[in-house]
Amino acid sequence: MTLIERYIFRNVFTGFVSCLLALTLVIWITESLKQMDLLTGKGQTLWVFFSVTLLSLPALVAVIAPVALFIGAVYALNKLNGDSELIVMCAAGVSPGRLLRPFALAALVVALVTGWMTLWLMPNSFQGLRDLVTNIRADFVANIVKPGQFTSLDSGVTFHYRERAGDTLLGIFFQDRREAGKTSVYLAQRGQVVDLDGQSYLVLENGSIQRQDGGAGDSSIVRFDRYAIDLGAFGGEGGEVVYKPRERSTRDLLHPDVNETYYKIHAGRFRAELHDRFAAPLYPVAFVLIAFAALGQARTTRQGRGYAIGMALAAVVAVRVLGFMASSAAVRSPAGVIGIYGAPLLGCAGALAAIFFSEQVNAIAERLDALRARIAARLPAPPLRRA
Repeated sequence: MTLIERYIFRNVFTGFVSCLLALTLVIWITESLKQMDLLTGKGQTLWVFFSVTLLSLPALVAVIAPVALFIGAVYALNKLNGDSELIVMCAAGVSPGRLLRPFALAALVVALVTGWMTLWLMPNSFQGLRDLVTNIRADFVANIVKPGQFTSLDSGVTFHYRERAGDTLLGIFFQDRREAGKTSVYLAQRGQVVDLDGQSYLVLENGSIQRQDGGAGDSSIVRFDRYAIDLGAFGGEGGEVVYKPRERSTRDLLHPDVNETYYKIHAGRFRAELHDRFAAPLYPVAFVLIAFAALGQARTTRQGRGYAIGMALAAVVAVRVLGFMASSAAVRSPAGVIGIYGAPLLGCAGALAAIFFSEQVNAIAERLDALRARIAARLPAPPLRRA
């Protein structure tokens, strides 16, 4: 790159990195506040808290990065215009294609990073997040429940114990309402958490089980000396973890198990997720081209740039909204895949047309105005009306 191109690239990338860090920090703080219950209500460590919040960031950064690049491009172009540097470059004969080169390089870098995040990092982070949350819920007796407190989980389980004597829990109350209309209550004098073959079990001693079927109106009480409860079944996932499309690797989306029950039910979501990942790197390119099309022409300090920035922002929002709409349509019909790629490509095509053919359009408009003026000059003047 030439000295001018390096200078422009540095301005664009500085604005991009600053904006990306600021937006990521704001979203990370928001996500941290949402997960604060891990510390206050579920007794988790700071390490688990930061792990949960950080694992959710790649998906957000993948959406933020194109927007941050657009803001960085607008900042660089506005700075070049405000300092009259763009006017000097155009007066020196620098073509729009040469001015566009550093912006295109920045878009290529961000597109590669975005592609790496959406195709590899994001599904791995989602999968790690699911595994971590599942382990937290499965190990709720050791990590969540506090003596003397009734603790409820989202899965419909309520647990309580009076006190702890070493590894033994005394005065246990365990209520299971996962199945609608049916309630099971476990009461035991003591119990202990035992790990066996990688599974956690709560072994109860000297207690009873009270089962009530609300639909049939039946109830029963069973007394026991020892009874084991599989804690992994109360993780909210119903035993074996079934990963959602966004939590699966790109290879799994390319070659799914067509015989899987979950895939048969949600085949449209698999299709939309796969094509969303491949289309994500197109958005940084589209947003940079839109910014350059709006602000890439030299303007004097008296010419306002607010209208151009507003139009560019509206175009970016329209392209992103069309992408979301196409993704939703792809869940219902394979034809929606066209829109997933069509939204960013349409933005690229429109911006390129405005960049490289604006002079031709202006020249045609000027010729039409001149032709209209010549025709008006040759026409006879209308007769004067007498009062």
